[in-house]
Amino acid sequence: MIKSFPAAVRPLRRRTLLTAALASGLGLAAAGSAAASSAAPLAAHRRFTGGYLLPAPTGRDCLGTVALHLRDTTRTDPWVPAHPLREIMVQIWYPARSTRGHLPAPWLSAGAVPHFAEAFGFPADQIRATATHGRVGAPVARKAGGHPVVLYSPGLGGDRGTSTVLAEDLASHGYIVVTVDHTHDASEVEFPDGRVEVAALPPELDDEVIGRVADVRTADIRFVLDQLAVLNAGGNPDAGRRRLPEGLRGAFDLDRAGMFGHSLGGSTAAASMHGDRRLKAGVNLDGTLVGDSAVAGSDRPFLLLSSDHGAGVEDPTWNTFWAAQRGWKRELKLLGAVHGSFNDGVVFYPQAAAAIGLTPEQLAEMVGTLEPHRSVTVQRSYLRAFFDQHLRRRDGGLLRAPHPRYPEIEFVR
Repeated sequence: MIKSFPAAVRPLRRRTLLTAALASGLGLAAAGSAAASSAAPLAAHRRFTGGYLLPAPTGRDCLGTVALHLRDTTRTDPWVPAHPLREIMVQIWYPARSTRGHLPAPWLSAGAVPHFAEAFGFPADQIRATATHGRVGAPVARKAGGHPVVLYSPGLGGDRGTSTVLAEDLASHGYIVVTVDHTHDASEVEFPDGRVEVAALPPELDDEVIGRVADVRTADIRFVLDQLAVLNAGGNPDAGRRRLPEGLRGAFDLDRAGMFGHSLGGSTAAASMHGDRRLKAGVNLDGTLVGDSAVAGSDRPFLLLSSDHGAGVEDPTWNTFWAAQRGWKRELKLLGAVHGSFNDGVVFYPQAAAAIGLTPEQLAEMVGTLEPHRSVTVQRSYLRAFFDQHLRRRDGGLLRAPHPRYPEIEFVR
């Protein structure tokens, strides 16, 4: 059976997360899982032929990428009691000074491919041959004061590379983007020693479990922000003390940090914004908001971007958030989009449709009716416009009113 991308859960914003089934905790393990490969010698020295294609980033900067294995010694793993410490992987995408001599990072690490291919019915060889635009370990482009920083949290069951098309584009326009794996919530996470940890949530996703997932995710984000401060000061928080790219020290402008996420990741962004003032701006891509912190709002800017759910259907959690949000706020709708439009599946499923037996109707259910590359273009434009406006104080006017260049965007409020 072909599952929705990135997860067997399809927590459409117009349904609650609890009515969606997490059949096996599966998600897209994009460059994020692959990012373990930035520390894995064999993966880092692969050359790619064929594979699926990610749309090229639109910015002027070439891209570097590195993965870090982080251990939070203050927490035990909430989902696997045998693991005494909370371990996560993060992927850092950044503007590179030069990419010469640095090979592309794989979209998915070799160790994670079998789990992903079995779960989604994709040809393993094709997945294995897919590359990102990021070059492993390339030196960081220097910038006085550092680059603005954006964190990313995936949907329930998704891995840290779920929205590589968006992360790469932001990095090509001068942002450092840090994508986060929420281990054992994520479909599969490969660690530098070759260990692959798969989803381990309880089979019954009741209110209590979803609440715990939300709390774990916000704690992960707080921890990652702490570790970025260590990196910026010249430390190396990687558990294996692996070599870091030249120029990471001082590269992060943590006074200009924001966050976005898809589905439950969007809820994670809202909750993290409420609880952590280090985050100055946030975006929720089509996610129902889970927990008191997520709907409580903040005094900092927040963007809600939904799929095309039809007229007269509202998510009560968005209304609660809207009433509580004290900072700048905007709600937009992407016409012709579905829940799965906001991750890399929007470009991969069309390329794989014939091989995995998707009918045109099934494909539309997964990626929407809006042409996939156009969908990516619109999402990239509005995401970048939001962070440019609120982290860089570059107001291009795109978020003030409907724009004739983007008729697919409806201003809801």
